[in-house]
Amino acid sequence: MKILFAAAEVFPFIKTGGLADVIGALPKALHEAGHDVRIVLPKYKDIPSRFTDQLQHLGEMEVPVGWRRQYGGIEYLVHEGVPVYFIDNEYYFGRDGVYGYGDDGERFAFLNRAVLELLPRLGFRPDVLHCHDWHTAMIPLLLKEHFREDEAYQGIRTVYTIHNLLYQGIFPREVLGDLLSVPDHYFTADGVEYYGNVSFMKAGLVYADHVTTVSPTYASEIRTPYYGYGMDGLLRSLGDRLTGIVNGIDAQLYNPATDDQIYVKYRSSLAKKQQNKLELQREVGLPENGAIPLIGMVTRLVEPKGLDLLTRILDEWLHNNDVQFVLLGTGDQSYENWFREAAFRHPQKLAAKILFSDQLSRRIYAGSDLFLMPSRFEPCGISQLLALRYGSIPVVRETGGLNDTVHSYNEYTREGNGFSFHNFNAHDLLYTLNRAVSFYRQPEIWAGIVKNAMAGDYSWQQSAKQYAEIYARLQA
Repeated sequence: MKILFAAAEVFPFIKTGGLADVIGALPKALHEAGHDVRIVLPKYKDIPSRFTDQLQHLGEMEVPVGWRRQYGGIEYLVHEGVPVYFIDNEYYFGRDGVYGYGDDGERFAFLNRAVLELLPRLGFRPDVLHCHDWHTAMIPLLLKEHFREDEAYQGIRTVYTIHNLLYQGIFPREVLGDLLSVPDHYFTADGVEYYGNVSFMKAGLVYADHVTTVSPTYASEIRTPYYGYGMDGLLRSLGDRLTGIVNGIDAQLYNPATDDQIYVKYRSSLAKKQQNKLELQREVGLPENGAIPLIGMVTRLVEPKGLDLLTRILDEWLHNNDVQFVLLGTGDQSYENWFREAAFRHPQKLAAKILFSDQLSRRIYAGSDLFLMPSRFEPCGISQLLALRYGSIPVVRETGGLNDTVHSYNEYTREGNGFSFHNFNAHDLLYTLNRAVSFYRQPEIWAGIVKNAMAGDYSWQQSAKQYAEIYARLQA
């Protein structure tokens, strides 16, 4: 089967979050399963030269953006067996970063149209065009409106994936005609209208042939008002046209047995994991003590990650318990300042690294005993999968993909790979942390929990199979 992925970011070329990891790994898994899978993304200024130096120039095209006609360069490389196309336009993408500009509506309107204009120039007509998050969500509508009579586009089906419903791509009504050349009759409650504005994401939900999201629990949650952000009625109406498929991780890239970024490589050895812990303590400035439980957290410092729960209990918990905590991340300044000050208050127990570091994140997965994710919501989450892969036991709230991948330890059956709590409540978080630490202090039981965690299959293979089944049904 021939599949084209369209996305705003792809690891290892450009990354701001988990979307890039998905688009970097899922096509590779589908390729390994025998499918002809390709990727298209913008050519950003920040893509490293080790990739841009490899690019082959395939040609140019003229991309309509409303009444404008914009240049679109087509460049290309093959990465790990997967062809990747880069759409070049210095005006839109020759900037620092990826998002956050006042003309993002125009920038990504250009991307949506450019992806479709690209197809006849590739000698490749996909069976399925798989669009991801709001940045490419207009593609199904544009395909329907502008290309339905064009022979070159016949038979192309569309899949749209919600990675995070919170970010919908909301722009003024004028973008329909001025940027997308789409008639006003699409601006209705049954179309792309969203509280008086245009929602790019809604276009994907309404006009794609199938909609997926990144875990079965999240697929259920977003059909409720609390998680639905005004889209819950539409999402309920999709019925079985909406499927939740849990994300995976690149099990080759994230493998403690081969990872050169961690201190000591290991397969399942708790002794070698303990060496990683001591080295991590040394690097972040905590007392080196293998007996003290070390809790790790790698996160964006934003409210949905459950940080308000943590800040309510952390001072008291650190004061009353012989534990250590290491945090890595950046985000809202208020949270950054809170954790810096907390580290000053608890210099022997808390290390706060307010920065981004892939290497240190891997060392935290490898060196921590427990890994904390008390999220208010978490569509899928990748950090808990990485923690499980490296034998750091997750403590999570039962939401989204955390609920689908972390199974609370049962001391009677000895089953489970982590610890979880249901209510978004600081007392429940505190109870669950104390419960996890109590088992850590029972070495035989703890070794079994770590074994359970590291025995799981967190790769993309099973998820890729589910996506391939959806693609096949659309072609039937």
